[in-house]
Amino acid sequence: MKPTQEMNISLVWCLLVLSFAIKVLFSLTTHYFKVEDGGERSVCVTFGFFFFVKAMAVLIVTENYLEFGLETGFTNFSDSAMQFLEKQGLESQSPVSKLTFKFFLAIFCSFIGAFLTFPGLRLAQMHLDALNLATEKITQTLLHINFLAPLFMVLLWVKPITKDYIMNPPLGKESIPLMTEATFDTLRLWLIILLCALRLAMMRSHLQAYLNLAQKCVDQMKKEAGRISTVELQKMVARVFYYLCVIALQYVAPLVMLLHTTLLLKTLGNHSWGIYPESISTLPVDNSLLSNSVYSELPSAEGKMKHNARQGPAVPPGMQAYGAAPFEDLQLDFTEMPKCGDLIPRFGLPLRIGSDNGLAFVADLVQKTAKVIECGSRTGT
Repeated sequence: MKPTQEMNISLVWCLLVLSFAIKVLFSLTTHYFKVEDGGERSVCVTFGFFFFVKAMAVLIVTENYLEFGLETGFTNFSDSAMQFLEKQGLESQSPVSKLTFKFFLAIFCSFIGAFLTFPGLRLAQMHLDALNLATEKITQTLLHINFLAPLFMVLLWVKPITKDYIMNPPLGKESIPLMTEATFDTLRLWLIILLCALRLAMMRSHLQAYLNLAQKCVDQMKKEAGRISTVELQKMVARVFYYLCVIALQYVAPLVMLLHTTLLLKTLGNHSWGIYPESISTLPVDNSLLSNSVYSELPSAEGKMKHNARQGPAVPPGMQAYGAAPFEDLQLDFTEMPKCGDLIPRFGLPLRIGSDNGLAFVADLVQKTAKVIECGSRTGT
């Protein structure tokens, strides 16, 4: 089996962790349905329908506004399903329509939203209690950032914000690209990892804020009229401490789901952890050298023309090398071409340029320029 056809085992571990996290949230939600006196069951059902309607509304939005990649995902899913059906000798038709695919996706989102209802409400209450306990400005700022982190993550996938104000901010009448799409995708992954680390660091403050509920309950009971038995007081305090395990699970389970979903996105999306691609050269370039014409120092036919036909190409004959990233490996057969526009600002200078043995390509000036910018050149027939 070829290495490209082998399955990445990290996907299995990420899916297993996600399944266990969903199983934990499902087990916690079933306990709310067992309570008949309270209104927890109604709250879960109401929020489940709310997230179903919200998911259906989000799925209607086109890819021009939300960068979810559902169109590409559905196409890949249909192609893989059709190939599997063809191998099994069945009819090679699409297993589900796009509408059915989005409908089941909305149902799945509604269940996840119902499972995260009480963890979200509990986090909001602990956030308020932790703010009242925090005395330092830095701690309060970190608590606010931690609470608003989900909103920041969602905004990173809104194209009018990411494309117009982050990647290509308007400066005057022109938009200057600050980074490539690959760099921005990497920054998004790192930002999610950092926000997950921040939430994990704020876990102690939130759990301590929950434990202080016991003291608040005791102070409230002291203000009430009548006698309070010691047994009832002990049960009330013990109930808060026993429930701490459930609070910890509600705090950690969504964090684990988010972290492993990010790892799945990195693997399946072929993203990289490196912010700057290796194809971008950081060495200074002599502009005066590049501004001269390549025809000013053309070699003579007597002996200055270089010919490497005997050396052979860097790849086997008949094979064309391809770069690992866009604009990394170029093959040129002419010297006059339109302006590159934003190709070089977006993708950086090419690593290799292939050409024939024309005078314009083997000129001394061209070879010196390629050496300065660390761009390898190869020629062939």
